[in-house]
Amino acid sequence: MKFRSGQLWAMVAGVLMAGHGMADDILEQRVAHARSAAPDTISANATIVVDGKVVVEGSNGWTCMPDTMPGDGAAMCNDSIWMKMMGAMGGKKDFRVEGVGFSYMLQGDIGAGVSNSDPFHPNPKSAADYVETGPHLMIAVPRELLEGITDDPASGGPYVMWGDTPYAHIMVPVADID
Repeated sequence: MKFRSGQLWAMVAGVLMAGHGMADDILEQRVAHARSAAPDTISANATIVVDGKVVVEGSNGWTCMPDTMPGDGAAMCNDSIWMKMMGAMGGKKDFRVEGVGFSYMLQGDIGAGVSNSDPFHPNPKSAADYVETGPHLMIAVPRELLEGITDDPASGGPYVMWGDTPYAHIMVPVADID
């Protein structure tokens, strides 16, 4: 089959545009997944960050991401305190909660769980205290407010995660795991 150069360039452009369209579809899916982490009243106006890049500029001070850790699919939406804590965690830096911070994970973290005591466990799925939680809310509070709250995820209610670290927070399950 013989093509004229104009036909060949039209075919190449079509293939490239189709690939671009697929990339747009994937980005739209990732944005939708990020937004699914919190109620619409929060996520509709949140900043969306995908793979470390702001892809939607928000207006309400919340940030939603399709992954908590790269590629884990555990979508989360965080207020500014949680974003500061996540930044400190990412750099393994000390952090002190000033105030009360909220993070939603309404899709849960099934398949992407963590060690309940060590946020940096090298292989969390092999940790003795590995935990996966269905839909939940996380609350970061000053350390003294964690006293008296269990760290047992099987307790049937709120529990403390990462209690002996600067990233300690309260996990509040809001629905059963399907």
